[in-house]
This record gives sequence, C-alpha cells and structure tokens, in this order.
Amino acid sequence: DVQLQASGGGLVRPGESLRLSCVVSGLSLDDHSIAWFYQAPGRERVAVSVIRSDSTTAYYTDRVKGRFTIAVDDAKTSVYLTMNDLKPDDTAVYYCAADPRPPNRFTWFFTSQYQNWGQGTVVTVSS
Repeated sequence: DVQLQASGGGLVRPGESLRLSCVVSGLSLDDHSIAWFYQAPGRERVAVSVIRSDSTTAYYTDRVKGRFTIAVDDAKTSVYLTMNDLKPDDTAVYYCAADPRPPNRFTWFFTSQYQNWGQGTVVTVSS
C-alpha cells in the first residue's frame, strides 16, 4: 500500500523558512519521482518542484526558483522541501506526489502525471 505522509507546515512570518517532509512507504524512491504542489484557498493545485530519486534531476517553477530547495534523504525514504524567504503568497496546503517515471521537463508540473498523493500540510505566511 503506497503512502505519502507530508508534514512540517506551520505559521511563519514573511522572510522566515520552513522545511516540509514527505515520508514515502510502499514504493521505492529508486524508480519514482516525487513532486511538491501547493493549493491556495479557492485555487487550483499548482506545481512547485520535482526531483528524481537519484537527485540528478530537479525542476522548480519560476515562482520558487532560488528560494526553495528539494532534496532526497540518504536513506531514500523522505523528500524534503526547504522553503526560504517565505512570502504571504506562499500560503497554501502543500502536497507531495509520486510518479513512477523520471521527471519530464515539459510535463512534470501537470497533476495528472502523479498516481499517488499525500494528505497535505498547511503553510501560513503572515505577519
């Protein structure tokens, strides 16, 4: 049974940082890509970043490039999203998702690419 467990959200002030974790079970990170998406209230789910399990490939949307970093832990059981310089517009529920293929630079940001999703963790950026 595949499970993705997202955690690490919270309430922070603008300019502060958070690290989200996605603990994965029931699948191997050796042959899956893991992505992070965010969904603001009343809005569609939007891609943030994706990483190949061997960490050789990672993509970011322009909105977060330079502020967010995605990484796989050495044990290959978790994927982290380190978010720096957070802004009020980053306020959303953040989800991790798995795809049994390497990330494709032209399609990785489509929600339809991903077969398994975590439950989401809430990030609130407010002064």
